[in-house]
Amino acid sequence: MRPVLVYTLCRILLFGVTLGVLALLGLQNPLVLILASFLISGIASYVLLSKQRDAMSERLSHKIDQPKPQDD
Repeated sequence: MRPVLVYTLCRILLFGVTLGVLALLGLQNPLVLILASFLISGIASYVLLSKQRDAMSERLSHKIDQPKPQDD
């Protein structure tokens, strides 16, 4: 569960940083600010968080591939 948590927290942090930077740059409209932050942080996370995304993907696929215990 740790890789999923790390990736999610990094995405939230990256969104917050992007939101703060755009607000400091003078973007005033809240809707535009949130949409621009979402778009920019999404693109940045694709590049910056590739290792975390791969670790999360590996963890999730390993969990899915495990056989479920039989209840008899």
